[in-house]
Amino acid sequence: MKKTLQIILKVIAAIVGLVIIYVILALTIPYIPVQKKATNDVADIPVYIYTNGVHTDIVMPIRTDQMDWSEKIPFQNTLSKSTDFNYVGIGWGDKGFYLDTPTWAQLKVSTAFYAAFWLGDSAMHTTFYKTMTEGDDCKKIMLTKPQYEELIKFVDSKFDKNQDGQNILIQTDAVYSKDDAFYEAQGSYSFLYTCNTWTNNALKAAGQKAALWTPTDFGIFQHYK
Repeated sequence: MKKTLQIILKVIAAIVGLVIIYVILALTIPYIPVQKKATNDVADIPVYIYTNGVHTDIVMPIRTDQMDWSEKIPFQNTLSKSTDFNYVGIGWGDKGFYLDTPTWAQLKVSTAFYAAFWLGDSAMHTTFYKTMTEGDDCKKIMLTKPQYEELIKFVDSKFDKNQDGQNILIQTDAVYSKDDAFYEAQGSYSFLYTCNTWTNNALKAAGQKAALWTPTDFGIFQHYK
């Protein structure tokens, strides 16, 4: 009995130790910056980094010479079916969190466990906007055409595609508004690769300022103060 108790205590101590190490790394590594890549091209494409306080999205113009996102993410897949939008926000995350946890009060232990340890599926969350306003929760960056092309490639590659090369809509009532929709995505969420890690990597792909690694929105936004 005593030996069993010792094993249990050691396991608990190991878990607590790993959590402490993770928290320390999550608070320190984001301070290591990835610098914006130098370019002589004209930066005239507005892109926004948006957070709801926990989760971050990349918000892009719906139409440019390089991409019409409404062809990839049809307006009719939203409840409003409106077409008078100018921007689309796209974020990647755990499917269980997105669809089964509309508020933190409804978070289940099983959902958190599956998300943390690569056991769940992922999803893309897309939201249409008419306007974007800069503030503490929304930062505007200007991209060149080559930078935006890299961002397009990064974001589009994370959508699961059907045999016709189209994004796969998730049929669900668990939308957050009349102007959003969910799609199947590539990859698995974990405590090492979160929704904010994805956004941070999107910024890296576009040659923008970013953290070396971050699981939080703070790790991104501190580089845009």
